[in-house]
Amino acid sequence: MKTHKDLEVWKNSMTLVQEVYKFTTDYPQNEIYGLTNQMRRAAVSIPSNIAEGAARTSSKEFTRFLSVSQGSLAELETQTILSERLGFLAGTDSTKMLGDMNLIRAQLTGLIRYIKRK
Repeated sequence: MKTHKDLEVWKNSMTLVQEVYKFTTDYPQNEIYGLTNQMRRAAVSIPSNIAEGAARTSSKEFTRFLSVSQGSLAELETQTILSERLGFLAGTDSTKMLGDMNLIRAQLTGLIRYIKRK
């Protein structure tokens, strides 16, 4: 691996951030400092922690940051489901976004396993 930018999980999580920003653009104005902000921060945290972990010198540190990314992903998934329940995603297809989250979760899990075996 050259840098974090070579990791498919980082690339996919960057795309997810774009999706989240697009989805939350139409949220109610009174949610700008609530759910909108929370979702965007959780989404940005995923690739950011992958990048920071990849820049660390030890495998143990890298896996710790990947674990933080998993936590942010779970937070984002919960917020997306909540958004559906509140009707904020009406007329949009959150199925793709949730599917992308499942792929990223699997990629993070696989990368953690790979690093631990090295």
